[in-house]
Amino acid sequence: MRTPLSRLMNLSRNGRHALVVAGSVFALTSSLCSAQESPILPGSQLAQELSEAFEHVAETITPSVVTISTETKSKKGKGGKGADALRDFFGEDFMDKMVPTPQRGLGTGVIVDEQGHILTNNHVIGEADEVNVRLNSEKTVKAKVVGVDPRTDLAVIKIKVKESLPKVAKLGDSDKLKIGEWVVAAGASFGLDNTITAGIVSAKGRAISGGGQYEDFIQTDAAINPGNSGGPLVNLKGEVIGINTAIVSKSGGYMGIGFAIPVNMARQVMDSLISKGKVTRGWLGVGIQNLSEDLSASFKFDGTEGALVGHVDPKGPAKTAGFRQGDIITQLGKDKIKNVNQLRNLVAAIKPGTSVPLSVIRNGKSISIPVEIGELPSQVDEPVTTPSGENEELGLTLEEFDEGSARKLKTSRSKGLVVTEVDPQGLAAKADLQPGDVLVSINDTEVSTLAEFKAAAEKGDAKKGILLVVESRGMERFALLKDNSTSDEDATEEEED
Repeated sequence: MRTPLSRLMNLSRNGRHALVVAGSVFALTSSLCSAQESPILPGSQLAQELSEAFEHVAETITPSVVTISTETKSKKGKGGKGADALRDFFGEDFMDKMVPTPQRGLGTGVIVDEQGHILTNNHVIGEADEVNVRLNSEKTVKAKVVGVDPRTDLAVIKIKVKESLPKVAKLGDSDKLKIGEWVVAAGASFGLDNTITAGIVSAKGRAISGGGQYEDFIQTDAAINPGNSGGPLVNLKGEVIGINTAIVSKSGGYMGIGFAIPVNMARQVMDSLISKGKVTRGWLGVGIQNLSEDLSASFKFDGTEGALVGHVDPKGPAKTAGFRQGDIITQLGKDKIKNVNQLRNLVAAIKPGTSVPLSVIRNGKSISIPVEIGELPSQVDEPVTTPSGENEELGLTLEEFDEGSARKLKTSRSKGLVVTEVDPQGLAAKADLQPGDVLVSINDTEVSTLAEFKAAAEKGDAKKGILLVVESRGMERFALLKDNSTSDEDATEEEED
């Protein structure tokens, strides 16, 4: 007969076995239940990896992003007639007693080297009297303006800190950037420090001002808002590939289209500002314009890629090399020229004194012209306008030069015709003629009086196209006035054909 102790031991052994079995069943049941409650969804691992990539970018770039605040003191002025009236009533020193209101601005920057240099936008700094930088540690220090470059809207400032400098951002290679690639924008959006937004590269090589600026913008749909200006656009490696600069918006806020200056362009400008205090650019000495289909056809040129030479500076490198008005530049070195913006940027990046070959189409023939690139002058002429026969067909009004015309228009010409009015719906407006332009020739016939213009215009045919040479801001260019509208008779003939 078994003792109670032996029976208890047997029960204990059986119980342990039962507990092991029960535990295994429970574990299996729990696992199955868990699998049913949290199934592994397709793509979840990829999404998690992408999320971790964004986290890594934020951790990498945030320490080097700073918030820039500026203050510009209002300048005391004598004012106009209104100020004179106030002086008469309140006394001579009334205007001097008025306290000017300082103008304040806010933007972003990114620390780019161990010396404390910060890259940002020129429009963030402007003509500020005081520039302060708030670091990621929330410490605020004063900054010194090293240099600015309005032509690219870039600026470099510098800070000094007693302790170790915050982490320096790594600059990438914007030439390797692909359309559709993920990017992250960082900055003080609406004054909110360390804001991170994500998107993709929507396009490259954008030019948005249409003027003489040096533009090669990266377009992105990453949210860029007021306060983001000057902040970095970063790839998923955490490398800066652009400097956020502008947005297209009807509301003043994010609407899906933002622009950043490629870091390769920014690096070149930054290095020049730091080493020389100014930006040195290559200069060809020509006024160039893009080709439309009609303009190309008038020069018997196939296609619209290239840059049409409308003006040759008499003191520029192109004049010395033998360029002529009407030449079409198709290639610079190994680079085929697509448009004016590309050619302008390529020339600007060439060191002055360097000789480069340019391929040109002249009178339907291709020739090669070697040019020694000069240095771009610092002076930039501002547009000039002047108040007002009228030609209704072409949609413009002209007047002959008077004694003050050359001085007002900043032209070396002593005679000519000045465009005083442009019909917004006319052919001249479509050709981008502006009040203040000087009409030089019409269909290769030089004109300097209204009678000469009328005679030359009557010989022209707007249906085939009337080719003008006009001088704008001291530079000549071509303008094709062509009526592409179809009359009822023409429409009938086309339908019959």
